[in-house]
Amino acid sequence: MRGPQEPPSAQDLPGTQILRTPRNPHETDAERRRRRAQFLRDLAEARELRDRVQPRRAKVARLRHAMRMRTFRW
Repeated sequence: MRGPQEPPSAQDLPGTQILRTPRNPHETDAERRRRRAQFLRDLAEARELRDRVQPRRAKVARLRHAMRMRTFRW
């Protein structure tokens, strides 16, 4: 049992899953790039879904990003 000071680990939280695949030493760069591309596609899809579900938050995020871009100095 945990003491009151210890935070819950990721395994204790509902809906979380830790993928612990051992690094394959024989994995090629092409395989790694393919997995990375799939991950980035999934991430973009999740962002699009979040933007559709929470349009106000998406608008605020777009405005903040635009402000950051305007105030960025080269």
